[in-house]
Amino acid sequence: MWKRSIQGIALTFHLAGINNQNFLMRDDQTGTFWQQISGRAVAGPLAGSQLDRVPSDELSFALWRGSARSGTVLKPVSAFAKEYATKDWDTRMKRVKTVLDFPNSGLQSRDLVLGVEAFGVSRAYLVAQLVRDQLTEDRLNGEPVLIVLGPDQKSLRVFQVRVQAGQLPSDYYRYTAGTGNATMRTPLFVDSTTGSNWNFDGCAVSGPAQGECLPLIQSTKDYWFDWRNYHPQTTVFKHPGRVRS
Repeated sequence: MWKRSIQGIALTFHLAGINNQNFLMRDDQTGTFWQQISGRAVAGPLAGSQLDRVPSDELSFALWRGSARSGTVLKPVSAFAKEYATKDWDTRMKRVKTVLDFPNSGLQSRDLVLGVEAFGVSRAYLVAQLVRDQLTEDRLNGEPVLIVLGPDQKSLRVFQVRVQAGQLPSDYYRYTAGTGNATMRTPLFVDSTTGSNWNFDGCAVSGPAQGECLPLIQSTKDYWFDWRNYHPQTTVFKHPGRVRS
């Protein structure tokens, strides 16, 4: 998600085409072309410019609704209803051949990954494995991070493992929260350093660290071929290891 304003101009975008099977948009004000995944202007008067990212989350609707009681939902435009993607879009896209391929990467082109760009590096995590593991520890350029599966067993969040007090809770393990009526604030995992319970907001809800919250790191769900194309220096997380140094 990107801010529409740049250099004091509020831009209006529309679909202009597909570049390597990634959305390409053009603004009406300057005629500049922008890449969806990067928010960067690739051609036109503003070429080289960068849109500012808006912090966003990809959650199941039920989980989001439970925490955003006053939130609103974007209403579909009835005049274009026939042009919207169908519910089986992801299933159909898995069968569509990609224009790019990275055969020596160990991943298939249409593998869904969670891409993270932080602390000067980028890394891809196989979504299916993150869901199976429920909780994944890693280090990005030496900085400890944690990827947590939400109580809906679908949503994922990435946190920097630091708190205001400077304490570094380590060796997290999955907390049995159950699904059912679980919410954002339901305790999901516990750290072995303090024994505190943490929820999907990244906040400690009980224990010595209660009231502390872990900083959220932005992440992007994407097909592997697309993430790799626009992040050529990316690495791929090796799931068998607990912590990567």
